[in-house]
Amino acid sequence: MTNKVILQLTALLLLLSGCSPSTTNKPSLNDYKIGEKWVWNWKRTVEGEVRAEGKDIQEVVDYHGELGFWNGNDTVRISTTLDQKQSSTPFRSWPLYVGKKWKYESEWENNEGTKGKTSQDAEVVSFGEVTVAAGKFMAYKIEYKGMVTNSRGYKGKMSDTWWYAPELKTYIKHVNNDGYGVYKNELISYSKAQ
Repeated sequence: MTNKVILQLTALLLLLSGCSPSTTNKPSLNDYKIGEKWVWNWKRTVEGEVRAEGKDIQEVVDYHGELGFWNGNDTVRISTTLDQKQSSTPFRSWPLYVGKKWKYESEWENNEGTKGKTSQDAEVVSFGEVTVAAGKFMAYKIEYKGMVTNSRGYKGKMSDTWWYAPELKTYIKHVNNDGYGVYKNELISYSKAQ
């Protein structure tokens, strides 16, 4: 009986290990096809009141003979996005796998001219099926926890949770809490290349 139990447990472990990729690498230019399109709904809520909402799009298009990401207003070459040198404190540290940890730091400026710095500890906490408006996808859940400061004198805790779907080469859900309000972004549609 002991051998039978060991055999069953081994079979179960092999089955479960096939459900989750051991690692996911950064997408390459060859992974994108003209016509692919992602659409997200986003909403910013402060004290239970919706303060802003809208849609973001990203579509793969021909851009002067190269592949580009079009967001409805501007186009950027995909190769430019993918070929950026990874810093020692990147937003996303490749390859992804459950249990991976890194430090993310970024200096930024918003469209109102406010400058700031984000410093967070990131960890890939799980890989599993996630349901969003666009459907069900296998995704990594990545948590970022840390601080944000800005030139207006603000300093506070900030947390972000991202769900990254390797099949779609992007995130399908994002929740940000900056201590003042909550920003949520969710994929509502994905179209494959025609």
